[in-house]
Amino acid sequence: MAKTRIEAMVAKAISEAKITDIHTHLYPPDFGPLFLWGMDEMLTFHYLVSEAFRWIDIAYDKFWKMSKREQADLVWKTLFVDHSPVSEAARGVLTVLDALGLDVGFRNLDSYRSALAGKSASEYIDEVFKLANIESVVMTNDPFDDLERPIWLAGAGKRCFGKRCFGKPLSRNASPRFHAALRIDFLLNSWDEAMPRLKEWGYAVNEKLDKAACAEVRRFLADWIERMNPLYLGASLPPSFRFPEDSDRGRLVAECVLPVAESAGIACALMIGVKRQVNPDLRLAGDCVGKADIEPVEYLCRHYPRVKFLVTMLSRENQHELCAAARKFRNLMVFGCWWFLNTPSLIEEITRMRVELLGTSFIPQHSDARVLEHVIYKWNHSRAVTAKVLADKYADLAATGWFVTENEIRRDVEALLGGNFWEFLGKNQDNGSRGP
Repeated sequence: MAKTRIEAMVAKAISEAKITDIHTHLYPPDFGPLFLWGMDEMLTFHYLVSEAFRWIDIAYDKFWKMSKREQADLVWKTLFVDHSPVSEAARGVLTVLDALGLDVGFRNLDSYRSALAGKSASEYIDEVFKLANIESVVMTNDPFDDLERPIWLAGAGKRCFGKRCFGKPLSRNASPRFHAALRIDFLLNSWDEAMPRLKEWGYAVNEKLDKAACAEVRRFLADWIERMNPLYLGASLPPSFRFPEDSDRGRLVAECVLPVAESAGIACALMIGVKRQVNPDLRLAGDCVGKADIEPVEYLCRHYPRVKFLVTMLSRENQHELCAAARKFRNLMVFGCWWFLNTPSLIEEITRMRVELLGTSFIPQHSDARVLEHVIYKWNHSRAVTAKVLADKYADLAATGWFVTENEIRRDVEALLGGNFWEFLGKNQDNGSRGP
């Protein structure tokens, strides 16, 4: 079979497959200030802010005292007017504008602002999801977040499972497409700060994390699992993460998180390798990357076979070890090219390696989007890379005499872009509930 024919079949399958974006920081409009969209939010995203500070010579404090519009003006001038927007994050803005039918060559920031500001939230979500071909996204839901917690407690985020319903409904058009994920970073990484908040909320915890305190942490997790019905428990961890470990985090993982995950039948998503606040003056843009140890992942998978682990690692140097570990443990699902790896050259390298080591038994990408429009460019760019890799691999098969069919390609692509995730969780895609 000619490679051009294979490329056409792969391109068609990739363009038509509906995506489950398994890790984002997106929220529906009902979450108020957490719902981020529009031109100024795109331009003040921390990827672009940190890049702009490579050029601009003003004090950090002066920048943060500016209004969001003023910050966006400065980033636009710096990265799109004074210099060519060739970085992945800057090109992404142009990909979004082009996909939305705006004239990128016009280079008029105010016209782009006006065009996006005139859209209604619910209709705009429809438009953006259609352009990205997204069926649903998984949020990042943190009960310690002072903006988000009151929304859940007030009832926003209704979910119904069987005859049990919690909260009031989100907007009808948005809610079925936004799944919850219970984020526990603060609990694991900042116990000294998390403990007094738990006590304030009525959980009898203590510094020692004795048996009684661990029981209360488990109760806290169970309460929020019931409230959110999350698809997984998620934590971003430093490159220094070790397990087992005689530490607050080690005890919380061993005595609280893993028992709750096993009893609730809920997966754990571990995102390992972020070095927080390397440059605190950059605020959210001040985090960096470090190489982590794969042995804690191997230990977790080996000693907790009834817990499912979704794992992504931030350092390029960790990718080969992570793939090798996934070959050994069926309760380990490798996912995504996270954060600093979300560039076409590294996505291609990593995806090729994963296909060669794991076949199609992984999840190639997630968007990690914080601003609604991000899903357009992140999936536009990564789909193109995934198509290129798969076309090469199917051509390799055809060269052996293996006949590659269109239905088989479609099956594989649908698994990679969503099916593998739902099958790994053992849940139904339509409402996030556990399957039969």
